[in-house]
Amino acid sequence: MDGPLYGVKVIEFAGLGPAPLAGQLLADMGADVVVIDRVSGPADPYDVNRRGKRSVALNLKSSEGLEIAQDLLAQADILIEGFRPGVMERLGLGPADVSDTLIFGRMTGWGQEGPLAQTAGHDLTYLAQTGVLSLLATPDGPPRPPLNLVADYGGGSMFLVFGVLSALIARGRTGKGQVVDAAMVDGVPAMMGLLHGFMASGFWTDRPGQNWLDGGAPFYRCYRCADDRDVAVGALEPQFYAALLAGLGLEGAELPDQNDRAGWPMLTARFEEVFVGKSRDAWAKVFAGTDACVAPVLTIKEARSDPHLAARGTYVAPGEVWQAAPAPRFSDSVPRVPVPPAAPGADAQAVLLELGYDAARVAALKAEGVLT
Repeated sequence: MDGPLYGVKVIEFAGLGPAPLAGQLLADMGADVVVIDRVSGPADPYDVNRRGKRSVALNLKSSEGLEIAQDLLAQADILIEGFRPGVMERLGLGPADVSDTLIFGRMTGWGQEGPLAQTAGHDLTYLAQTGVLSLLATPDGPPRPPLNLVADYGGGSMFLVFGVLSALIARGRTGKGQVVDAAMVDGVPAMMGLLHGFMASGFWTDRPGQNWLDGGAPFYRCYRCADDRDVAVGALEPQFYAALLAGLGLEGAELPDQNDRAGWPMLTARFEEVFVGKSRDAWAKVFAGTDACVAPVLTIKEARSDPHLAARGTYVAPGEVWQAAPAPRFSDSVPRVPVPPAAPGADAQAVLLELGYDAARVAALKAEGVLT
């Protein structure tokens, strides 16, 4: 069986970060993703975001290279690019230069319009500007960068994928494509629905480290154990909190009420005192099979062999490079099995032959430097 996006043709212009991940996710689901690279070269076995994709390396400054790109786009359903606004237009490949049936997916930090649209930025920049980073501060220090997961991939890649697939469904009704302006500064706030509600209701304070989900609550944070390793506690609901107290041997103890914020410092200190009495793995055994929502904080290497993740095949290692298996899973469709990424430019001949170019013409284009 094929992946759920089998038959969907995607052209991705090579870049960094969220656009390549979006292309990888579409390829995982069976889409035919062809990357237009700037130059050909050896395969990078560690560039996981290139898995499942094919590649053509083109000199887009040449008229023939531009023509090949236009031919590729003429047969595509979706285009993905992550350049600053205006770059594709200057190449002659902007929305006005392509078919009106093409889904034109644009991935930026600031968006296609606005005072900062031409300004550089990174994940941390967008988190700061949207106000989200302030929620990650500690009571006595600045915010800690949450890797580049939140803006680049959460507010970026996922909203780009959501956008182009939504536009693809809309095209099925209207017959027309459209531009998808996926901006991280839009996507990140869109993920904040729960917290916006908390703030509006007064449940969330603007003091860092004083709330349910920001490490302030003693029942939703991490604790250091006897072996200097950590456990994560997420016992928000009363029944889960009760299971936490039972596992800690504090059932029936004289403790502040769970949601008495004035008592949280005392409760945190008590939990710290108990957790440091056993090793991380000992606590994992105590809470195994319970609903206390206590988990050992595993390293990435440890997570690969975790019994639950191993049973699901969550991590795979094509070419001995560990990475995540395709997600999500389907009852009928079968996502593509990950394989090592192809080299930039490696698929030029096959892709151009599919476009109707003959082998002699492909060889001439290589000789002319059009295929770089």
